[in-house]
Amino acid sequence: MGQPQEKEEVLGNAWLTMEEEEKRRAFEFAAGYIEFLNRAKTERETATFIERAVREQGFLDLGKCETLKAGQKVYVKQKGKIAAVAVIGQEPLEKGFNIIASHLDSPRLDLKPRPLYEKDGMVWLKTHYYGGIKKYQWTAIPLALHGIVVRKNGTKLIVRLGDQECEPVFTVPDLLPHLAREQMEKKMSEAVSGEGLNLLAGNIPGSEAEKEAIKAAILKRLRQEYGIEEEDFASAELEAVPVFRARDVGFDRSMVGGYGQDDRVSVYTSLKAILEVEEPPRTAMCIFADKEEIGSTGNTGLRSYFLENLAAEMLFRVGQREYLSVRRALASSRALSADVNAAVDPNYEQVFEKMNNSFLGRGVVITKYTGSKGKYDANDANPEFVAWVRQLFDANGVVWQVGELGKVDEGGGGTVAQYLARYGMEVLDCGVALLAMHSPFEVASKADIYHAYKGYKAFLMAGDPTYEPSWW
Repeated sequence: MGQPQEKEEVLGNAWLTMEEEEKRRAFEFAAGYIEFLNRAKTERETATFIERAVREQGFLDLGKCETLKAGQKVYVKQKGKIAAVAVIGQEPLEKGFNIIASHLDSPRLDLKPRPLYEKDGMVWLKTHYYGGIKKYQWTAIPLALHGIVVRKNGTKLIVRLGDQECEPVFTVPDLLPHLAREQMEKKMSEAVSGEGLNLLAGNIPGSEAEKEAIKAAILKRLRQEYGIEEEDFASAELEAVPVFRARDVGFDRSMVGGYGQDDRVSVYTSLKAILEVEEPPRTAMCIFADKEEIGSTGNTGLRSYFLENLAAEMLFRVGQREYLSVRRALASSRALSADVNAAVDPNYEQVFEKMNNSFLGRGVVITKYTGSKGKYDANDANPEFVAWVRQLFDANGVVWQVGELGKVDEGGGGTVAQYLARYGMEVLDCGVALLAMHSPFEVASKADIYHAYKGYKAFLMAGDPTYEPSWW
């Protein structure tokens, strides 16, 4: 009975549909992606990477464009953490956009506003975890500090400490197993507390006569080497991220392992796709948003008016000054919410429903609905739009699969889809399946990564749908 099941699983493998030349392109594409993961570990670093990439390809800052015309390439970057890239289409903007929306942020440990303290002969940094993590996964691994410190006088210090071999790293020490009997009897969610995720940061006292001599020595070093005072942490955005580099995984190097693939795999694939878009029928747009992992809140998340303001700015530059034109453009748009899904893990197969869950190496995943349990907080894409995307992908040789996030009652998760759909546009979740999602080392298939890029490019270049999405 086992053999037919194994054969069925192999037949769904995306690698079997690819000729040798396409496999070579997939590996080459993944090499660039790995380099990107190693360069961009925070939302600010990712937004900077995007800005540099599009400027090199001739994209113009939208704020400096008085008018827009077909074929023009523009971008927007705001507050260092949210960006959009667009290629103006042949059709009027009021007829809508083809939008791919991904997010720049990933789970991590953030330093608290007053992080530094001394205890038992060591200096520590207090953290507040960001997004959904399994806290124990962040102990006993090397961590780097990335981010920005804004001093009281307004000057900024860009921080990237720990990635180079010559640089120090930080870590959250775990309790030795010899003394961990009570800890190991706890639930995994309770074995490590949020307040226990403190980074080890120093051990040498400056002077025995000083109170908190080790902390004083660390503050002196920070002042001398970086011009940072203790109070400057209050206006800092410092993130502890894994030090280890993204790498090939497996004897055949068929997979990519690394931190932050949720959702930078969608960022990179959609960015590469729009960089190759020329003269699309409809205006093609990629949005790279912040704060998805904590509910898309704040003025850099997609629950803000960023998209609406962007549409208004673009329509203003083609002579459309009425607010109604903004609403019509957004309602007539169609979008892919480019986010990852969970790949079936045979080590934990009891939480997956294999008939409807996604697998590593079977192509890009289309997810009709996300949410939790009874589809709570889901978008639930319309079947007409799902059928159109299926047709588009098949016509462009994109290997795809369907996916849900585990069994119905096991949990769930959300994406930015619902915040796009509220405008009336058609929205479908579409992205790469990952193993170990939200861990410090996630795994994706190079075949899936490549087919995500192919699918996104086909979507951005697509013309009018065969159905009418607007009600007017």
